[in-house]
Amino acid sequence: MQDIWVYIEDGTFIKAKSFGSKGTKTGEIVFNTSMSGYQEIVSDPSYAGQFIVFTMPEIGNVGCNDDDMESSSVYASGVIVRNYQKRYSNFRAEESLDDFLKKHKAIGICDIDTRSLTKIVRDGGSLMMIASTEISDKEKLKELLLNSPRIEEINYIKQVSTKTSYIHKYGAWNHSKMSYNTDISKLKKIVAIDFGVKRNILNELSEVGFEVEVVPHDFDADKLIDRYKRGEIKAVFLSNGPGDPLVLKDEAKEIKKLIDAKVPMFAICLGHQLLSIAHGHPTYKLKFGQHGGNHPVQNQNSKIVEITAQNHNYNVPNTICDIADITHINLFDDTIEGVKYKNSPIFSVQHHPEASPGPHDSRYIFKEFADRIK
Repeated sequence: MQDIWVYIEDGTFIKAKSFGSKGTKTGEIVFNTSMSGYQEIVSDPSYAGQFIVFTMPEIGNVGCNDDDMESSSVYASGVIVRNYQKRYSNFRAEESLDDFLKKHKAIGICDIDTRSLTKIVRDGGSLMMIASTEISDKEKLKELLLNSPRIEEINYIKQVSTKTSYIHKYGAWNHSKMSYNTDISKLKKIVAIDFGVKRNILNELSEVGFEVEVVPHDFDADKLIDRYKRGEIKAVFLSNGPGDPLVLKDEAKEIKKLIDAKVPMFAICLGHQLLSIAHGHPTYKLKFGQHGGNHPVQNQNSKIVEITAQNHNYNVPNTICDIADITHINLFDDTIEGVKYKNSPIFSVQHHPEASPGPHDSRYIFKEFADRIK
């Protein structure tokens, strides 16, 4: 390990140790309260352009493997941990977190007070930071950070979205064949718009009986509407993804066309936010976001409290109540977690029912989507 220097825009300057990739990177600092599943978190495209502070103090002890990847790469700027365990022990492990981060060009920072960093973000809100194994001068790092674009100024979707369409055929824990014994020609086909979709979301959609065609973020709504009217597809899914949804003006315009055509839709996280924007209700940024696997959400229909996985910095406004029924509420801060649009075949949730990592209390939502299509 070699020295690394961290500068946060509130003036905090820290010397720590590094693992993973070397170099200099900027990003938004967020903290995640999950106690397991660090590889799934790091490989989630929704963390593009962010440094992830893990509140769990021991990270790296189970290594990494190909099966736990949520995407093909790591789009986060880096990870920050209290103690990094280079010696891993797990029968599924194929490499260390150190080697994993090097392969995907992401920085690892350790031997640092993550409790203090979490408090800085909790109290100061969303903050940008810079980390470098090359530059130790505080003023130089400050200057570089000031001249770097903020996360809300960058369109990360172009980086994380698929470049070509493809069919996803696999269910959970099954990467070689379909997890159901059904002729694919008899499955209900849906189109998933990839804004940075997690693999386990696609797995869950397959598990409930969909043939999932994944298409790039710059989709043509008119073509999808035509396919829906001809009965070729039954619905559209809008995925999770990184960054500020207000940046995605072209995507919101295309989604508005789908809304007007009354195409059935289901959305998670960023897709949930884009639906709100397309309906004329712009999102707002939370103070420090919701990131972790222990967030209580109440289902407003059943009144059951579900423990959920979350990863978002933006939220839909309360004005959405004018056009939608609230289906889920976050019990940490009373923010909106799910809506069903009135007189419309469209619903969405802010949290992640696929978890990965996290609890599966909300997994039923995928089955609910399938039932609505049937």
